[in-house]
Amino acid sequence: MTGCAENCQGMIMNIYHCEIDLRDNAKALVFAVAVEAWMEHLLSQKVILGWRLCRRKLGFGAPQSRDFLLEIEVKDMTQLDQAFRYAGQVDEEIEQLYTTMHQMVGECDIGLYRPFPDPERAERMALI
Repeated sequence: MTGCAENCQGMIMNIYHCEIDLRDNAKALVFAVAVEAWMEHLLSQKVILGWRLCRRKLGFGAPQSRDFLLEIEVKDMTQLDQAFRYAGQVDEEIEQLYTTMHQMVGECDIGLYRPFPDPERAERMALI
């Protein structure tokens, strides 16, 4: 993980959670390098706070579990929208970094998570 773990003490964030299986011809280490290049680029542009790539160990997990887990941290929905807008720009470097990584992705399930309870929910819970 880079970025937020060291720099976001106490900050509430959202986690863009991606479970990924690679295409049959993709190599895991090549994928990891491509993810790092793309995520570090997004981090350098400050459109994400941090990220982490994990791989399922020893095939352990539920049958529907994917092989890789990519977690991308953003401050809020506004920053997530900025990240999507940034990725959608017509720019040669962005296109090359994204395509290099994305062409190795086979199946992918995506979700958006947040720490729980969050301050708003905790405050409401305190009023009960």
